[in-house]
Amino acid sequence: MGTRAVRMGAALVEVALCSFTVTCLEVMRRFLLLYATQQGQAKAIAEEICEQAVVHGFSADLHCISESSKYDLKTETAPLVVVVSTTGTGDPPDTARKFVKEIQNQTLPVDFFAHLRYGLLGLGDSEYTYFCNGGKIIDKRLQELGARHFYDTGHADDCVGLELVVEPWIAGLWPALREHFRSSRGQEEISGTAPVASPASSRTDLVKSELLYIESQVELLRFDDSGRKDSEVLKQNAVNSNQSNVLIEDFESSLTRSVPPLSQASLNVPALPPEYLQVHLQESLGQEESQASVTSADPIFQVPISKAVQLTTNDAIKTTLLVELDISKTDFSYQPGDAFSVICPNSDSEVQSLLQRLQLEDKREHYVLLKIKTDTKKKGAALPQHIPARCSLQFIFTWCLEIRAIPKKAFLRALVDYTSDSAEKRRLQELCSKQGAADYSRFVRDACACLLDLLLAFPSCQPPLSLLLEHLPKLQPRPYSCASSSLFHPGKLHFVFNVVEFLSTAPTEVLRKGVCTGWLALLVASVLQPNTYASHEDSRKAVAPKISISPRTTNYFHLPNDPSIPIIMVGPGTGIAPFIGFLQHREKLQEQHPDGNFGAVWLFFGCRHKDRDYLFRKELRHFLKHGILTHLKVSFSRDAPVGEEEATAKYVQDNIQLHGQEVVRILLHENGCIYVCGDAKNMAKDVHDALVEIISKEIGVEKLEAMKTLATLKEEKRYLQDIWS
Repeated sequence: MGTRAVRMGAALVEVALCSFTVTCLEVMRRFLLLYATQQGQAKAIAEEICEQAVVHGFSADLHCISESSKYDLKTETAPLVVVVSTTGTGDPPDTARKFVKEIQNQTLPVDFFAHLRYGLLGLGDSEYTYFCNGGKIIDKRLQELGARHFYDTGHADDCVGLELVVEPWIAGLWPALREHFRSSRGQEEISGTAPVASPASSRTDLVKSELLYIESQVELLRFDDSGRKDSEVLKQNAVNSNQSNVLIEDFESSLTRSVPPLSQASLNVPALPPEYLQVHLQESLGQEESQASVTSADPIFQVPISKAVQLTTNDAIKTTLLVELDISKTDFSYQPGDAFSVICPNSDSEVQSLLQRLQLEDKREHYVLLKIKTDTKKKGAALPQHIPARCSLQFIFTWCLEIRAIPKKAFLRALVDYTSDSAEKRRLQELCSKQGAADYSRFVRDACACLLDLLLAFPSCQPPLSLLLEHLPKLQPRPYSCASSSLFHPGKLHFVFNVVEFLSTAPTEVLRKGVCTGWLALLVASVLQPNTYASHEDSRKAVAPKISISPRTTNYFHLPNDPSIPIIMVGPGTGIAPFIGFLQHREKLQEQHPDGNFGAVWLFFGCRHKDRDYLFRKELRHFLKHGILTHLKVSFSRDAPVGEEEATAKYVQDNIQLHGQEVVRILLHENGCIYVCGDAKNMAKDVHDALVEIISKEIGVEKLEAMKTLATLKEEKRYLQDIWS
């Protein structure tokens, strides 16, 4: 960029500063900022909004939506901004349950929130049927109670990258707020209720905040593609003029390198997030640590693994394991269809590699003592609740932090200031900039790059421990479906999982296992049995390894209370897990009530190969033989077709269409229920489309009408999903 452009930019800014000084000496404009989060995404975004607010001349009153004692929407006069995530298959997060219950009170008058003006940002994943439904529920109800938008609702999709919607939504929030306050002030002046001017100190803070924002934009104008200032560029250009030109087109972009136009662009880099943690490492006194130190809102049970069985053959594409837990000495209870969480650690080797890269390996046993920086600019700064007091550095990196988390752009921005190499610094700036959104998606998000990958890719980056503790999220427990019935297996709990493996390509290709499934696979090796489920009960007696589990909130994925209601189950691969519990439960119920009225039970199961990964094959034949399962329809996607029916039934959705008449009869004429469990990205969508097709065909209606019929089934809790991405 030439000096003329810089001077022009500076002149424009100078004019803007003068104009701003005259017009913006007014009250710091306050808005109420609420977030409803499940795993921390909504909270992180709300905190970013809060930090940006000061720069733009606003004051955000930030609270979790569950902290109802700290705000009152019934009397709130300031504009409201809400950030809401979605959990399960379309529920508001747990932190919003009380709030949603209160506003859904049908006795509230239609003008209850007529005084409220709000903007809402919903977070979701379009791989799930109820996209952004947590936010949509709150959005719809606020409007039903009279609240009106001052800013359009945004729906961010984690499937393609939240930042694609979040960043422009936040950017548009500030002019919307300015317009709201301008409009409100005009109305107040007309009615004679304009507020008294704020004290001089408040006006000064406002000016400083807006000056900081404008100056940051000027600084962006002064940097070229390598991040160097204009004077440095002129010197370098003189040197380059005597060197042969290298065609940049000969290079491909990567995590560490960009190509034009990005490499030559002026960048809009996000504001530097304020640091707020002070870390002190203290030598260990030998205090014992355990998983019980890991904070959790739910009760935690440490239970032994009593059995493990490999359900697939060794030549199967995926390894599937069944694990049996002994819960007989706990008060953990469940019913078929429930899920629970496994508290798992990070990979030992990855933790050691990270500590080594951070030059903290010799301090891994030191206790980590945290304090809030006295001079921090972060509003409402608090110690991370997921980091226990007086625990070792190794324990925190192993059990508390999601070191595999994909770094957010704010984290990348923070790393810039601890990177000494100019080329590496520039590349990190690109990856967190507005102009580098595509590269961020490709080389960070889609490549599943984690902090360790970035530190290996950018050797001159030397972040302090405090920065990592500020930005790395909590290591989340992993959810699993219960694959047994407590009537069939008293005191036992079964679950099934694939050992996840994936290729990480940042910065080099590395084959990684899933955080939890890789750990479980190693853990159960001592009790692993061959593919002979329901046998070898007297296996060799070894010291049973233990894992920590916690119950998950009760959902609706349960058998009907009336056993005469017919049910259809769709569960390819490990999606069959909860249905094994269903069938075990039905078998015991039919034994207890031999003269009872039990409805038909259909199962649509699918796998790749009949001889490699047909899970629970013997058990399903048993259920079919004894009438527990009345119809079993199996498809094999990689095997050559054998019969006429199998020739067209490659996937579960194909089999559903083959038996569309019976499926529609059960759902629409016999008051039946359909359950779908498994992959959300492809299977669940394909099954939904198949259901739309057969309903449209069998009852002779347009597809839109068929979709409405399915929506009604969902509302009636007769079309239930337990799906994951």
